[in-house]
Amino acid sequence: MIEFRDVSKHYENHTALRSVSFSVQKGELVFVTGPSGSGKTTLLKLIYRAEKPDEGRISVSQWNNVERIKDADIPLLRRSIGVVFQDFRLLGNMKVFENVALSLRIRGLNDRDLKARVFDALKIVNLRHRADSFPDTLSGGEQQRIAIARAIVSEPTIILADEPTGNVDPETSIGIMNTFKDINARGATILVASHNRELIRQTGRRVLKLKNGDFIGEEVG
Repeated sequence: MIEFRDVSKHYENHTALRSVSFSVQKGELVFVTGPSGSGKTTLLKLIYRAEKPDEGRISVSQWNNVERIKDADIPLLRRSIGVVFQDFRLLGNMKVFENVALSLRIRGLNDRDLKARVFDALKIVNLRHRADSFPDTLSGGEQQRIAIARAIVSEPTIILADEPTGNVDPETSIGIMNTFKDINARGATILVASHNRELIRQTGRRVLKLKNGDFIGEEVG
């Protein structure tokens, strides 16, 4: 489902990733961990082609050479990927329903199917009752769950989450991780980047470890 082969990414003043190789199988929930600056965010950006590697090969779903995809085909790749960001990135002038519905409207989905998909996504994150709320009336945890609903509404096969619990309290973090487990149980392949080792412990899931841009191995959380 996702495979990196000797992938490196260099910037002017540092190397973000150095000869990284790993694979994630269809239906897995896998964590990527490491301290700030270890390359976690860069790794996720390479998967959805927000960045291109300088060396190596990346396969994502049916795309065998993501690094060679034409710019015109990047939207097709991203249709199979939902991304959850640490800072939520909700649009403050839109109600929750419209935030979640936006990608479906861009694709031109008819109103009946759009409404059903949005409410299904909100139900999964237990926030259907906040459909008519504006983001600034929600708690941080609720905003992150809305961001998750937005990521899953298009029914992507892959979910990427970049420090999804970084802006919420420990109790809320546990709830968000349980939401990811529920979504994973429905068949999505999920890759979560987090420096929070306490949250990962005792999950029984694979943990890929990064340090200073190097892949230093994996363990079971």
